[in-house]
Amino acid sequence: MNAMHKILFVCHGNICRSPTAQYLLEHLVSQAGRKEEFFIDSAATSDDEIGNPIYPPSRRKLQAEGIPVGNHLATRLTRQDYDRFDLIIGMDQQNRQNILRIVGGDSQGKVHLLLDYTPHSASIADPWFTGDFDQAYDEILRGCQGLLASLTEGR
Repeated sequence: MNAMHKILFVCHGNICRSPTAQYLLEHLVSQAGRKEEFFIDSAATSDDEIGNPIYPPSRRKLQAEGIPVGNHLATRLTRQDYDRFDLIIGMDQQNRQNILRIVGGDSQGKVHLLLDYTPHSASIADPWFTGDFDQAYDEILRGCQGLLASLTEGR
């Protein structure tokens, strides 16, 4: 039996990018027959959207791509999450800075950006501001595919 991978995706409000990454990775691990090896969740670095569901354009994009979407409600990252998860993955540099502030540093090297798992590390722009949910989805998909490959292929 392989070890459980506990992954927390984080963005500003936990209504667009991080729940998209959560549902996308859940779908990918399910397709790979590895669902029992993963615990995947998402959280916000701000209080702006706490208790709100996934943003409707993000939900529509996931559904259009055939990705099951659960009954997500935005929650906030806590200091305790650093101990509860193996990886805390932000979407952009501002998320990363806020994650480090909230959890009190990264002594165990758990905090990363999603696109660190692709050949071209970069920030994923917030579609709440850009309106480009297709681009955000494509970037999140690439990141999730790279992350899954790194965890299952032992890279």
